[in-house]
Amino acid sequence: MATASTPPLGNLLRLHPLSLADLPSHPSFTDPSSTNGSSSSASTAAQKPPTRPSLATFLTALLSEATTFIDTTLPATFTVSSTSKTSPPAIAPVTLLKHTYPTSTLATIPWSTSPVPRSIVPKASEAWFARRSRHANATSSGTADWAEFDAGLRVQHSKNERQYTPDVYAAHAVLDWDNETAALDLRAQGFHAVDLRLYEMCHRLPFPLRPRVFAVAVVTAATSAPAGAGDGLLVVQVPVDMRGLAQARYSNGRNVGEGQGVEGKRCVVGTYVSVERARVGVEGQIEWVMGTASDAGGWLPMWAQKMGVPGAVVKDVGLFVGWVGGRRGAA
Repeated sequence: MATASTPPLGNLLRLHPLSLADLPSHPSFTDPSSTNGSSSSASTAAQKPPTRPSLATFLTALLSEATTFIDTTLPATFTVSSTSKTSPPAIAPVTLLKHTYPTSTLATIPWSTSPVPRSIVPKASEAWFARRSRHANATSSGTADWAEFDAGLRVQHSKNERQYTPDVYAAHAVLDWDNETAALDLRAQGFHAVDLRLYEMCHRLPFPLRPRVFAVAVVTAATSAPAGAGDGLLVVQVPVDMRGLAQARYSNGRNVGEGQGVEGKRCVVGTYVSVERARVGVEGQIEWVMGTASDAGGWLPMWAQKMGVPGAVVKDVGLFVGWVGGRRGAA
C-alpha cells in the first residue's frame, strides 16, 4: 500500500499483458475496436473505439513509472534477502531483494484514470525479485566500463540478451517505431535516444517442459544525469498480447513446423515484466539495478517458479559481464 512517501503503483509496469489497443498507433495495427474481437454492425456503431495513446504519452508514462519504481518504490517496499551474492566472472557482489504485491494492493492502482487507461481487474498477486550491484567503471577483467554497459544493455537490448543468455534461443523482432521515435524529443522529461520495439523472447526449459515465449514491448532510453552523477540508461519490458498480430511468430504458433528442433516447437505463452537502470554514480562506479516479475504459464506452479527466479536474476550479472569481456577480447 502506498504511503505518504511512496507513490502508488502504476498501471503499465505490471504482469497483466497490454493489448494491442493499449499501444501507440502503428501502420500494422487495425482500428483499435477490431483488436478486441468482432461484433455486430449495430453494436459496433453504438460503441466508440478506444483511443490509442500518443507515442509521447505512452513512452513518457512508462519511462516515468519505471523511474519512480527504481528510485522510490523498490527501496521503500522491497526486503533485502542477501547482500553478498556472487555471480562469476563479475567481481561485484550482488544484493538480492524481493517483494510480493497482493491483489488487494494491485486493486488500488488507478487503472482507468492513468495517462494510458486500462480496464483491468487484477486476479493474481505479483512476486517481484530485484538485484543491485556496483561495478568498477573500467575495461578490465570482471567488470565493464560505461560504454560497454550502454552498448550491451541499451543498444539492441533484446538481440544482445539472446547472445549472453544460454537459455534464450530466439529473439524475434516483431515491430518497431524507429521512424516515429527518431522524430520524438523527450529531453524535457529527462529521456533521450528513446526506442520502442516489440519482441518475442523464446526460452528453453528443462525436459519435459515445453519452451516458453515472452512477448514484450521493449523501451530503452538514455537518461539525464542527476546532480553529481554521470550518464544513465533505462530498459523497460512489459508484456503484450501478440497472439492476434500477424508479424508475431511464436505467440500465435506460426513457427510450428517451420523451424528445426526447438525453433519449430509450439511455445507456451508466459508473461514477463522488468525494469533495469544503470548509471554512473557520484563516486564513478556503475550502479546496475534490476527488478522483475514473471509467470512462465503452463503447468509449472508459481511456488516452483519462485524458487528458480532469484538465482537466475543474480546469474544474469555474471553472464553479461562475461559476454562483455569476451567481446572485448575479440575486438
